[in-house]
Amino acid sequence: MIRILGAALAAVTLAAASARAEAPEPPVAAEVRHEAGAWTLDLILDRDAPLWVFGDSEPLADGRGWRLHQWTVETPGARLETVGGRDVLRGVNGAPVPRRVRVRMQPRFVDLQANYDPVLMFSNGAAAWYSEVFHLIPLAAEADLAALPRDLGPVVDGSGPARVTWSDADGPVLVQGQRLDAPESTRVGTYILFGPAELVAGEGLSTVVDPGLPGWIADELADWAPRVGEQYAARLGPGESAAPTVMMSWTGPTAGKTSMAGSVLPGLVVMAFEGEGVLQPSAGVRDMARWFIGHESAHFWLGQTVRYATPEDSWITEGGADLMAVRAMQAIDPAFDVRGRLQEAVDECVDFADQPVSTAVDRGEFKAHYACGAVFALVAEAAQKRSTGGDWFDFLRPLIDASREDEVLTRAEWLDRLDAVSGDPSLRADMETLLDRGTEDAAGVVSGLLERAGVPLAVEEGRLRLT
Repeated sequence: MIRILGAALAAVTLAAASARAEAPEPPVAAEVRHEAGAWTLDLILDRDAPLWVFGDSEPLADGRGWRLHQWTVETPGARLETVGGRDVLRGVNGAPVPRRVRVRMQPRFVDLQANYDPVLMFSNGAAAWYSEVFHLIPLAAEADLAALPRDLGPVVDGSGPARVTWSDADGPVLVQGQRLDAPESTRVGTYILFGPAELVAGEGLSTVVDPGLPGWIADELADWAPRVGEQYAARLGPGESAAPTVMMSWTGPTAGKTSMAGSVLPGLVVMAFEGEGVLQPSAGVRDMARWFIGHESAHFWLGQTVRYATPEDSWITEGGADLMAVRAMQAIDPAFDVRGRLQEAVDECVDFADQPVSTAVDRGEFKAHYACGAVFALVAEAAQKRSTGGDWFDFLRPLIDASREDEVLTRAEWLDRLDAVSGDPSLRADMETLLDRGTEDAAGVVSGLLERAGVPLAVEEGRLRLT
């Protein structure tokens, strides 16, 4: 099993880094502390309210949020509940929640399917907390809870996210590639690592590897990740973070299981391995992990240094990251199956493009943005090769450099560059057809795009085949 979450590209504010933008004064200050093996959370609330809802919640199989399995409220006058799938702090008998609440925490790894895992546990006792789990939103009445939107992100932003202080009596914590004493953060959108874990600096990507992770995969990825990062940095210039990091944890050799869950956040890729299937060398596990690092770390450039303007344009970052990963992996490992990976994208794009690709996410067809985005990137690369002899990175770098200041790469900017490189406006017209309307002849439109751009292609029994 592999589960991947896309990045929630939040602004980063650290004591050791300059803020990107002014944020509203947060209604909550949180102090997360580890001392003598015990974990405490102190919440300092700035107003009286009978309900405070956690902005990041997900119920488990028994209907209760994961916090109720791991957190105990010690302050009289407050209790923790799950209401409508959301974790809330409630005042007793309708009274306001006390302005200061202490919680005793016993963290355990739980693999959330639709959210970032709240804490990653390492085999040597280290633990990495996801920073978003301490954000709270004040509510004046029970009716306000029912009226909350499904996506609480904008609500959290509007009320001001929690200001969290992280401290460990055993030493500095690791945040954004640095060891810091009691750093403070707001809306970090990252993992804060407590405890012993070695940060191995690389030229492209640094790594933090759980010492209990089976040696074969730990060694493989500790070597692989920096080489991928070096490829991207050499071809695209600086990424979003000065210290991009891959963090790998090991949950243990659970019988009958082979699992890798993961996600990407600003400057950080996290991977959590579990199961007896990881104990011995496996080409399947290796290739899955390699691809994951290749695609997700590509987002440090295409997705974080520059991002799309609207969710309908995520084909720019997802498909683009796929082709970045293909080209990086091809450069590092000549045996990598380039044609097979790109053929999969062509097949899936044809399957999805009978309806508008831009709105595929609304239909639950998330792969459409990856597949058709990769096909569009392949067309752009072929046009670049005809024009200058270059490749996908040569097409992409001017777009990234031109957007570094406003940090947004729009659809119009991407297509304008395709026009300039190719000199063929029909490529843009066909892409816009697939994006905005879809077509009953998806195979014909996709084959026309690829052939006119110069991608070697054959049609066999109605199927497009890269040659």
